Amino acid sequence: MSEKSHVLVVDDDAGCRLALHKYLLSCQYTVTCVKDGKEALDLQEQKKFDAILLDLRLPDMDGMNLLTRIGSNSHRPCVIVMTGYGSIESSIEAIKRGAFHYITKPFRLEEVHNLLEKALGHQKLEKQNTIYQRQLKAHFKFEDLIGKSTAMRQVFEIIQKVASSNCTVLILGESGSGKELVASAIHYNSHRADKPFITVNCGAIPEALLESELFGHTRGSFTGAVADRMGRFEMADGGTLFLDEIGNMPLNLQVKLLRVLQSKTIDPVGGKNKSIDVRILAATNIDIEKAVKRKTFREDLYYRLNVIPILIPSLRERREDIPLLVRHFVESFNQRQNNHQKRILGLSEEAMNALCYYSWQGNVRELENVLERTMILKDGGRIEIKDLPMSLFRKEDSLVFNELYIPELGVDFNKAVEDFENTIINTVLNRTSGNKKRAASMLNLKRTTLIEKLKRKRILPSS
Repeated sequence: MSEKSHVLVVDDDAGCRLALHKYLLSCQYTVTCVKDGKEALDLQEQKKFDAILLDLRLPDMDGMNLLTRIGSNSHRPCVIVMTGYGSIESSIEAIKRGAFHYITKPFRLEEVHNLLEKALGHQKLEKQNTIYQRQLKAHFKFEDLIGKSTAMRQVFEIIQKVASSNCTVLILGESGSGKELVASAIHYNSHRADKPFITVNCGAIPEALLESELFGHTRGSFTGAVADRMGRFEMADGGTLFLDEIGNMPLNLQVKLLRVLQSKTIDPVGGKNKSIDVRILAATNIDIEKAVKRKTFREDLYYRLNVIPILIPSLRERREDIPLLVRHFVESFNQRQNNHQKRILGLSEEAMNALCYYSWQGNVRELENVLERTMILKDGGRIEIKDLPMSLFRKEDSLVFNELYIPELGVDFNKAVEDFENTIINTVLNRTSGNKKRAASMLNLKRTTLIEKLKRKRILPSS
């Protein structure tokens, strides 16, 4: 067992229930016992059992019918059928209806334990296979990495070159810039694509647990280790392990990771050495070279990881990609909506310009969050600048337009100046709820001058 599994015993024989309960508890299972089929069905609706030991002769219903009803549940536990009236025919029928195995009373308790271990192991493999199949159906393509800028085209070229190799890749970039998307693209365009892609956030797991999480542990290796546990390296065997935020990994684990990279073996906590075949992709948002100089990151591990570096540009460095990203997020939102009236028709030119002018400290993730929040609150139609959150235009209660968006193909200067002026006026009118006197004061204009501009530009304030 990789975890403490929950077993349901269904048997009208009180002596058998008690014996199984005591024995399975001693084997570190969680155990629940019931005497009839109705209790079993009621409990299965409330709890998720990993395995069921089922007597075929019950006082209130036929065990075969109960087996069929258990199999129709969305969560299917593995079932081992028990009976004192065994026959080849009933054995075959039970397995046809979804039972993992069949055991005839009287039996030795060790037989039950061995069958449970095999059944739970088989169940785990089936679950893993389901996950891998879903991953394959969601096969990553380069289209999932959106961008036409020179910086992103360079990223695509590197991914194409390194995907087919087994080399270690270090992905560098700010938080929210898309490092995990790049790692996924590398994996799903490699010869390991049909194997697991396992992710570990080294900064999100407490230091005391990270070693066990990475390398696994054996039962009894430390307080609380009630069962063997497979680590992420072993889960990723044959595939790819993505170590996100590796710059936060403690120094003592950096030594062990270096040993894994050199020897291709792992040492589970309290266990024996195991060989593995795993490709390592790592990522960090810190300046890793500075960390090496500060002695907070091992230099030898850095050189092992930094075989192929990929630098993901910040969104501020590829502003020409913002309209593409916006269209992608709007289309994704519309596809998720069942209500046609909530359909978003895109953004006004001023709203799009505002997004392009903004300095995205949270990068693509922040852009996605801003758009999702705006689209949820919007009752359909086109997103206007007044619909965008004021946080995009405020810094210490002041308006911020400190960076300009200049596409690679250049701009129409007069139109750009006009758009920028319109954006500022609309933003101030939005903040003042359409109060032209207050808006003029914020813009250091006379009220009559602002009104003339509004008439000329045909801007209609909200009040």
